[in-house]
Amino acid sequence: MNGRAARGPIMAAMSGPQSRCSSLPTRAARLAGILWHLARGLLTAAFAFHFYDGERRQRAIRLWSAGLLRQLGVRLRVEGELHAARPLMLVANHVSWLDIFAINAVHPVRFVAKSEIRRWPAIGWLCERTGTLFIERGRRTDAGRVSALMAQAMQAGDLVAVFPEGTTSNGSQVLRFHSALLQPAFKSGAAVQPVALRFEHGDGSLCTEAAYDGDKSLWRSLCDIVARPAIVAKVSFLPLLQAQPDRRALADAARAAIATRLQRP
Repeated sequence: MNGRAARGPIMAAMSGPQSRCSSLPTRAARLAGILWHLARGLLTAAFAFHFYDGERRQRAIRLWSAGLLRQLGVRLRVEGELHAARPLMLVANHVSWLDIFAINAVHPVRFVAKSEIRRWPAIGWLCERTGTLFIERGRRTDAGRVSALMAQAMQAGDLVAVFPEGTTSNGSQVLRFHSALLQPAFKSGAAVQPVALRFEHGDGSLCTEAAYDGDKSLWRSLCDIVARPAIVAKVSFLPLLQAQPDRRALADAARAAIATRLQRP
């Protein structure tokens, strides 16, 4: 094994400019803080959730998500406002596993995520406990089941969020939106609010290290994030979309709104 490989992902994350790397003690402190924060979240979800009403549970999710971002060295910047319309579906571009916590730090939302996330250690179980709806992407029949659950959740007053790209990008572009996940909103007449997500360095440049794309492992992604001295997570709530003739048009309108927002400095 050569010297570079022996250093592992957390040292390899320092391969960029030194000015853009946090110190080794800072990274170690962040990782330790994340483990402690995760343990607290698991205990709360396992025991305290049984005694929380809906409002208190939502507050706990929001505060825990905001705390996780702080432990990671991620600063949240919110632009625009979450619309008061209900039923409401949020439609966002997908960059990282951080997306979920950035949005939840503003307001708890029920996400639709690929079933593989359910198998992630600790995080997958927490996502399930906080209402995430998991879809088996290889099973066509599962789309109908999840669509019905989404419609029920929105009619019950829950916010539902989807990532119609179906995968993550490095944040430099918005991929084509698949329209199937928007079918429950189109069919039930729910309002649709686009949400633009962008991760930046402290100087405002695009932070591709925050992306969870390609063949990057969750561990490598975590190491890349804590190695940055500062990451800004920008969550931009855009105006509600106007009514569209079909779900394809709705998906295209959402993508266009997000892409236009992300082109602005």
